[in-house]
Amino acid sequence: MTETAWHADPLVWGHGPRRFEVFLEPTCPYSVRTFNKLDRLLAEAGEDRITIAIRLQSQPWHLYSGVIVRCILAASTLPGGKETAKKVMAAVAAHREEFEFTHHAGGPNMDVTPKQIIERLGGYSGVALQEAFALRTLDREIKWHCKYARQNGIHVSPTFMIDGLIQPDLSSGDEVSAWVSRLVPA
Repeated sequence: MTETAWHADPLVWGHGPRRFEVFLEPTCPYSVRTFNKLDRLLAEAGEDRITIAIRLQSQPWHLYSGVIVRCILAASTLPGGKETAKKVMAAVAAHREEFEFTHHAGGPNMDVTPKQIIERLGGYSGVALQEAFALRTLDREIKWHCKYARQNGIHVSPTFMIDGLIQPDLSSGDEVSAWVSRLVPA
């Protein structure tokens, strides 16, 4: 893969007129809960009625957040695009504590290098991440996610937007049916 030949596949599923954007930090337990509901949401609401877009919201108190976000976006440049990135996100979700620090400041990951995190994530997801992770210009995709969140006033994860408007009353603890009713009213 050359520096000029890559393309990051947008993390978007469905093609309906209602746009549900979720800002997720992949190692955040509440973002994981949200991520694990998105396939069910798309199935229940209908991919011809809604569009789901995942926006990655790196947060510095999740100490390997930047590495994990870069891995997910790197995966989106590989064959399979967004589905490959989704496999990486699912691997993080399934093994979240192995990519996080105890109380955000200690524990076993204190002695783990970013290279080991990338290898661990590649092992769990089955995706070879090293070459895509090393793309120097991948920063432009990472920065896009960051700038998009900032321009929309996003500070925490998960944050939900419907058709460009933040929905402060939506939560990762909501039932999928509550999201469906907001997106596709009866």
